[in-house]
Amino acid sequence: MSIYACDVVSNRSVADYLEEQKKIMLAAKLDELAGMRFSIILTAKWQGSDEITAERRYELQTELSILRSLYLNELDEIAMTFGVEKAIAAKEEIERTVTVPDDMATAMILVEPDQLYF
Repeated sequence: MSIYACDVVSNRSVADYLEEQKKIMLAAKLDELAGMRFSIILTAKWQGSDEITAERRYELQTELSILRSLYLNELDEIAMTFGVEKAIAAKEEIERTVTVPDDMATAMILVEPDQLYF
């Protein structure tokens, strides 16, 4: 095998490896984004509930603001790393598919934050 053929074979396997790593990184970022979206929806439902105190509502409003900022930052990072088209597609897919069951949102409203264990 010539040196050129070896270079082509090794470059191709490196290119395949890098492409596979990029797909894995994107999948991890999408999981993070989906988790953030889930948290945003759940926090917004809690924040809008009539069953919480004004103090707790304010805390949730602050938390919701932080979560939304993190979500947008994560989308920006995806756009810069993987391209704007991938970020737009990811945003649309996640916002279309990530939901919170109604019974979950209402069941956890009365739980104090220090009682939650993740």
